[in-house]
Amino acid sequence: MKLKTIKTKVFKENESLSAFITEHIPALKDGSVIVVSSKIAALAEGRVLPPCSEKEFEKIIKKESSFALKTHYCYLTIKDGAVMTNAGVDRSNADGKIILLPRDSYKTARRLRIALKKFYKIKNLGIIITDSFILPLRAGVTGAAVGYSGFKGVKNYIGKPDIFGRKLKTTLVDAADPLSAAASFLMGEAAEKTPLCIIEDAPVIFTNRDKKGELKYPLKKDLYYPLLKTVI
Repeated sequence: MKLKTIKTKVFKENESLSAFITEHIPALKDGSVIVVSSKIAALAEGRVLPPCSEKEFEKIIKKESSFALKTHYCYLTIKDGAVMTNAGVDRSNADGKIILLPRDSYKTARRLRIALKKFYKIKNLGIIITDSFILPLRAGVTGAAVGYSGFKGVKNYIGKPDIFGRKLKTTLVDAADPLSAAASFLMGEAAEKTPLCIIEDAPVIFTNRDKKGELKYPLKKDLYYPLLKTVI
């Protein structure tokens, strides 16, 4: 698997995302995955608010969340079935403004994939919209997929044997988030100006039928449910 970040100019609010990508990636290998920062995807959709007070900033986070709990540094929130920081509401690299997540990152990824497949004249293409997440009891941020299109986001190993023939009972492998994390590690979090990353030879199954909810896991079966149920 090969990853290559793409250094770009600064993306402007309401700029065409597909035109921005093709300007900086003029050619693409069939079977590639393009990882796109959620920030530029949101800017393309005009998901931007003017500067505001801390109290107003907190109101925005709560409005964007289905659950919000104040913590030491930020809000622990649930948005679109995922636990994340501040519901993805961000002020970094925003020139003083407030940038939300795309309205529907899965639709954004799908529309982008359809447009780019036509431009590059390729059969298989994956798109990931990535944002920064924090894992429980781990220092630092990592990348995770807030939306994706063009490939299966989960590999199902249930019923398959391990090397000693023991059948796996519960093992599902998240394919979308590790790709997002690998790309985000190279893309950076500060002034790198690399909001795009190309992944070649990713071990994914390409498909034209996206399944939006496949990464969502039932709350009461989740590993962290014993902790979550005390506050949700």
